Parts: sequence; C-alpha cells; structure tokens
Amino acid sequence: MNGSTMHSVGTILILLPILFGCKQQNEKVLAVKHEQPVYDGTILAMGDSLTAGLGVNEEDAYPARLERKLSAAGYRWRVINAGISGETSSGALSRVLWVLKLKPDIVILETGANDGLRGTNPQVTRNNIEETVRILQENHVIVVLAGMRMVTNLGRKFTDEFYSNYTAISKKYDLVLIPFFLAGVAGNPALNQSDGIHPTAEGYRIVTETVYPYVQKEIERFKR
Repeated sequence: MNGSTMHSVGTILILLPILFGCKQQNEKVLAVKHEQPVYDGTILAMGDSLTAGLGVNEEDAYPARLERKLSAAGYRWRVINAGISGETSSGALSRVLWVLKLKPDIVILETGANDGLRGTNPQVTRNNIEETVRILQENHVIVVLAGMRMVTNLGRKFTDEFYSNYTAISKKYDLVLIPFFLAGVAGNPALNQSDGIHPTAEGYRIVTETVYPYVQKEIERFKR
C-alpha cells in the first residue's frame, strides 16, 4: 500500500465518525420535528387581564385550561393567550392587525371591562368592539364574543347600556355570545383574588367551563 493510498484510508477513517455523528444528529432533528403537535386550528384568546391570567400561573389561566379541555375531548386545537393586562377596547382595536398575523381561525374576544371601570362612554366601547369584530370577520376569522357586566355602583343606566353593547353587537354581526364571561365567579370571594376582580385558579376553572361549549360550537361549525 503506497503512501497515497494510506492517506486516503486514513481520511476515510477520520470522516466516518463525523459522518455517522451527522447522521445521528439529523435523525434527532427529524424526530423532534415529527413529535411537534399537529393542530387542526388555532384559537386566539384576545382580552385584558382576565384573559392574561393576572395573579395566577400561566397554566391556570383560562386559555391554557381551555386547550387542555379541548385536547381531552379529542379536539387538536391550539389556544394562544393574547391577553394584555389593563387593555381597553381601544387597545384591542389598535392591535387587531397584529393579531391577524398569528393567523387565528377563531378569536375569543373579551374586552371592555376596563372601559367600564374607567367610566368610558358605552357608545365609545361599542364602536371599538364593532370595528374590531368587523376587521376580524373581513379576514375570515370566527369571533366568539365574551359578554361582560359592570359593577352596579356606576348606576343602572350606565350598567344597562354597557351590557347591551354585547347583545347588540352579537346580533348585528351574527356572533356566538357568551352571556357573561365571569358567570358563577364574579362577586364570590372564594373564587377571586384579594382585589375582588381577578379569578383565582379555581375561578378560572369555572370560567373555562363557561367558555368551552360556545367555543366547541364554533369549532364544529369551522369543521363543516
């Protein structure tokens, strides 16, 4: 065996473990890619701190709980938490184009509570929500509207006008309406944090139970 041949054999022997290592690495990458969950659709939970889950762990907020509940029922849908604490209906409207970049099939729109607490004119809130809904629907996104109620110390006229926004918008745009997002939770000290506004982990479990059937209905409609 001449020197040239010995050099070639040596090079091959050096390269073999490198090539073998690359092959193993590629197989690992492919395996990881293969293990990534495959979703049938994307739900985006859009709202304020009640959606973001202020004061509880991320996995205890309603969007994470909703995804787990859907998965347990056999629905392969991803739920993205797009809640921002302190957001008003005008804030929701201002970021609706960003929301569309996430390509949601369904948006659960929970907004307006901070408007009410700040005494914002209900007509302003209505205009913001309507425009947000209109833009989403123009982009073929299904909207589930979460109805909100306001504390009674703001006066009967204000609270009635505030709540009627949600029923009126749902009828105008043919939306599925969750009558009251915090049904069974609002006003119960055992289910709310010390501020009396934001649900505890157990409170969010109940919120998830409230939201689930309305979202399930829209998933079934989406499948058709």
